[in-house]
Amino acid sequence: MEKATWLSADEQSVWRSILRVNAALYDGLERDLRSRCGISLVEYGILVHLSEAEDRRLRMRALADSVIVSKSRLSHQVARLERDGYVRREHCDDDRRGLWAVLTDDGAELLERAAPGHATKVRELLFDRLNAVQLVQLGSVVTALEGDTSAGTGRNPA
Repeated sequence: MEKATWLSADEQSVWRSILRVNAALYDGLERDLRSRCGISLVEYGILVHLSEAEDRRLRMRALADSVIVSKSRLSHQVARLERDGYVRREHCDDDRRGLWAVLTDDGAELLERAAPGHATKVRELLFDRLNAVQLVQLGSVVTALEGDTSAGTGRNPA
């Protein structure tokens, strides 16, 4: 049995606060996107990553590495976006098992409509609550955590 190094009371308090803040940010952004655009935060992230990719297309495997969801959830989300005409899947010529996810013109238009409100909501929920010093400190914490791949998947959300 591994010996635990327990969190101090201060560490436990901070840890629980991080979990609450993360949940509140995710829930607030999710509700906003669903109410304004009818898409989830994960679907928004998929559209963003495709819009930033060369020719607005990514291999499904690369897309899975770009968003913080399981491959099966990604497949489900892409299928929903495909059903609604925002993304299409294409077979890879050089790999019979591989698939491309491609952002359609309708998907790009949806993203163009969704992005300004999403940026406003991110600012409202996070950045407007921080002063310049806190923003630098938060950036330092995030950088430190991103550098430690054992802390998570190493994937970047949109």
